Amino acid sequence: MAQRVWRVLPSLFVLAVIAAIAAKAANQSDHSGHTGGRQYYGNWHGHTSGTGGASYRTYYYKPTPDFVGFKHHYVMHYDSHPQFNYFYNPYTKQFWGRCAAGEVGEASYSLLEQTDRSGDINKIAESAFPKPGAMPPIPESKDGETLDLPPDDLPSSEPTGPTYK
Repeated sequence: MAQRVWRVLPSLFVLAVIAAIAAKAANQSDHSGHTGGRQYYGNWHGHTSGTGGASYRTYYYKPTPDFVGFKHHYVMHYDSHPQFNYFYNPYTKQFWGRCAAGEVGEASYSLLEQTDRSGDINKIAESAFPKPGAMPPIPESKDGETLDLPPDDLPSSEPTGPTYK
């Protein structure tokens, strides 16, 4: 019996190593540029140009500095509204604001009132978005730390998916 166990252990070890490598590769698809701060943005994914397509990137954040791990929202970029990046909360299933797409250096954000938020971007009237102003706080935070603007890169016209390095 002991000999069988010893013959199986190397195979189990190899499987565990392969699983660990696969998990690390999958995790790097959006986390490759993360350097350890409280908030950061992942890569663009899922563009289908010319067909009313959309792209998204994940916004990762810690509601408090000592929060273990990260929560996330999504930043959506639509072909039909290329001048804006829209923020979507997957926990409430609602869009909650937008900022100008491709612009860095000037904090400008349109935070929707609770009553104007919706899970369907097409059901939010243009007039519901206030004049852009200061960046809102990091979601769920209470310490005044503000949301960072997304990087100024825009989605490419090529379809994208997870990248493994």
